[in-house]
Amino acid sequence: MSAYDTVCIMAAIAVFISIINNRIGKFQPTIAITGWSIAISFILLILSKLGYIPLNNEHELIQMVQGVKFDDFLLKGVLGFLLFGGALNIQLPHLKDQKFEISFLALVGTVFSTFFIGTVLWALFKILTIDIDFIYCCLFGALISPTDPIAVLAIVKKLNAPQRISTQIEGESLFNDGVGLVIFVTLFEIAFSKTAPTIASTTMLFIREALGGIAFGAVLGVVFHFLIKTSHDNMFRLILTILVPTFGYVVSEHIEVSAPLAMVVAGIIIGNWTRNTISEAASHQISHLWELADEILNAILFLLIGFMMITFSFHMIDIVAVVIAIPLVLLSRYLSVKYAYKVFNRHRQYNPLSVKILTWGGLRGGLALAMAMAIPAGIPIGFSPDIDVKEIIVLMTYAVVIFSIIVQGSTITPMIHKAKEEQAKMDQAAMNPASKSETSTTDNANNSNR
Repeated sequence: MSAYDTVCIMAAIAVFISIINNRIGKFQPTIAITGWSIAISFILLILSKLGYIPLNNEHELIQMVQGVKFDDFLLKGVLGFLLFGGALNIQLPHLKDQKFEISFLALVGTVFSTFFIGTVLWALFKILTIDIDFIYCCLFGALISPTDPIAVLAIVKKLNAPQRISTQIEGESLFNDGVGLVIFVTLFEIAFSKTAPTIASTTMLFIREALGGIAFGAVLGVVFHFLIKTSHDNMFRLILTILVPTFGYVVSEHIEVSAPLAMVVAGIIIGNWTRNTISEAASHQISHLWELADEILNAILFLLIGFMMITFSFHMIDIVAVVIAIPLVLLSRYLSVKYAYKVFNRHRQYNPLSVKILTWGGLRGGLALAMAMAIPAGIPIGFSPDIDVKEIIVLMTYAVVIFSIIVQGSTITPMIHKAKEEQAKMDQAAMNPASKSETSTTDNANNSNR
């Protein structure tokens, strides 16, 4: 079965799950699709253990899932579409209002989380006599620290959180995945490069990837802005928007700059500048096209995430690593957000539930899995040659992603509703002093007239 056949079948399964969820369920579509696929995978694994199904590498279902090559499918396929489509809906005035917060969370927060997770994980593994080098622990920290824009935009965005919280979650997820990918590539070069990297070469690699991606995205956005603006054919405008995450993404990779960051910057430019220069009908057509692409690609992606469970081999050490990874990633996220807000609170007032929502709403998704699966196999850990570093990192990543999507994604709704109530109280409190001032001024004027 070809990769194309697999994607077609996956799309059909995802659509049927969405139909069932719309009729009898109340979950977000991505949560429902992931949950159903995990449930099916779990049942198949149990039947395989009981001897009813010969679920091995020769089985057609496993070959179908493995045939997609998840890391290539995401990193060199749909990621550009999903990031560009998500960035189209980012409101630049809101982004400017939160530029300091988003930059701090995306850069400082991601770097802190990367090395906090790497250091603590390495120390715990040492205590448990699991021999994994520090650089591999930091590599896991780099791929799991960024919040995933695909998961965040698919789940949290649709809940209509208060504006500042929503902008921070969306903006951070769009930018810190690019930052996280740059950190991951840098650490990857250190871990697997045949030549010993220097501080200068590592710094230049980071600068080239990050700043180069932003600069190329700006150029790409401006060029396509003028092409779309000067076109008078709505269909041609749609085709031009499709060229950005296809042609633009490929060129980004070939000139070795961060393609994800380039897609985000180009998407923001076209979503904010270009849309204001074309007709309302043309703008709606662009929105509908990218909403459709977003729904279809997300459905396939999250279905694949669920079905990936049947392709893994589990060992006791993997279970130990998973039990460590989930609370460690949550703790790292909480600390990075909490201490960031200690800086933010010096400048303005925020919703009291901001830290909780950004911690619990910091979802991980397919991007982390794709980076984990890009790690080379065959690096054994000290005491067991049958278990390699890639297996442990992939399973830790998978557990965090599934917990994030299913547990965090399905339980964040009450937090956001409570945050809306708190925001309403804050808005009312902000209005009252002005009302009192106006009342006092009126009373003084009346007294003067008397």
